[in-house]
Amino acid sequence: MHDIDEGFLEKFLVELLNTPSPTGYTEGAIKFCEKILSVIPGIQLKRTHKGALLASLPGTEQGHERALTAHVDTLGAMVKAIKPSGRLLLTQLGGYAWNSVEGEGCTIFSSSSGKAFRGSILINKASVHVHGRQVDLKREDEVMEIRLDESVQNPEEVEKLGIGVGDFVAFDPRVEVVNGFIRSRHLDDKAGVACLVAALKTLHDNGQHPVHTTHFLFSNFEEVGHGAAAGIPPEVEELLVVDMAAVGEGQTSDEKFATICVKDSNGPYHHGLSQRLRKLADRNKIPYKVDIYPHYGSDGGAYLSAGGNVAVALIGPGVDASHHYERTHMDALKATTAWVQAYLLED
Repeated sequence: MHDIDEGFLEKFLVELLNTPSPTGYTEGAIKFCEKILSVIPGIQLKRTHKGALLASLPGTEQGHERALTAHVDTLGAMVKAIKPSGRLLLTQLGGYAWNSVEGEGCTIFSSSSGKAFRGSILINKASVHVHGRQVDLKREDEVMEIRLDESVQNPEEVEKLGIGVGDFVAFDPRVEVVNGFIRSRHLDDKAGVACLVAALKTLHDNGQHPVHTTHFLFSNFEEVGHGAAAGIPPEVEELLVVDMAAVGEGQTSDEKFATICVKDSNGPYHHGLSQRLRKLADRNKIPYKVDIYPHYGSDGGAYLSAGGNVAVALIGPGVDASHHYERTHMDALKATTAWVQAYLLED
């Protein structure tokens, strides 16, 4: 295997993290990936009907086609209603606790004008000096709101700006790179996307091609459960999902390691393919952990639930505080990228 361009890996990830892509509003992130991948000779790029990006590279051998997938869509929200005060009620995109985004800055994308507006996500009794300490106030849809950074006091003034029901809301990622750690929202799964793209760049830089024709699906609806349910070509015989590994109490996953998930909330992944990947990592001295996630689902599960008839396995970099303000380390990203590279070159 060849050395990974760490500078490219970090730069690509930071730029992707700073490209808003809540589920249903992912065109910017898909275009960014498309632009970066388009320089690879022989790569075929096309959009699925759902707006995902499918990148295909011919292999040096015929038959036994493979696929890998990672998702660009992230947690987010949509405008549910405009309150009499001119503040916005929200509905969630993806599964997260409201307290994980309380106090966060956000961007509202107007469907009617195409403009972007700034605001903050707050509880409706945010001021301690007015309401006292609201530590016991349950964070739920009805008490969460966006305070727009606009001079608006009622629904009419908000609507005059072009903001309305159904507009998408993206949370600020707040990306920071410190001592090899990458701290940001939405590392799930932009970290996985970065590993796939970096592995492809490594092959390209060294004049290599995958052994088997390989398809890369950058899905855009994973956070709501149906990302890779469609889009994998029918010729594919096995699927490798690259998604974040959940770090925390009771887990073996680590921010500085890649991880192979052998079971999640949908059941076990394919034992034979998982074993092959573990042996591949051992041969190439790639540091990894093995883990099980009881509160986790992936695009692999979506594909199998839709009738996919292939072997599916899942690897990814360790990510702390998943679906909150997340963090990983370059070591985990490099290990995952190396694992993907080894898989692409495996006979």
